[in-house]
Amino acid sequence: MTKTANIHAAKTQLSKLIEAALEGEEVIIQKAGTPAVRLTPIIPSAKRREPGAWKGRVRMAPDFDEMPEAGEAARAE
Repeated sequence: MTKTANIHAAKTQLSKLIEAALEGEEVIIQKAGTPAVRLTPIIPSAKRREPGAWKGRVRMAPDFDEMPEAGEAARAE
């Protein structure tokens, strides 16, 4: 179900509109009868990222920084 409100009504009923959005209802705020803004809840990420989580899982080739011979020839020209 979609709930709509004009800007004036949204100002006076903001708490109710926020609760409706948090409960999964679509809330649209209109300006002069034209949809302008959609209220949506912010869904927190499941887990905070931790530095070093991929440590030991990624390997760089020993020649990673070396330029291939074809690249060197093209660069010299």
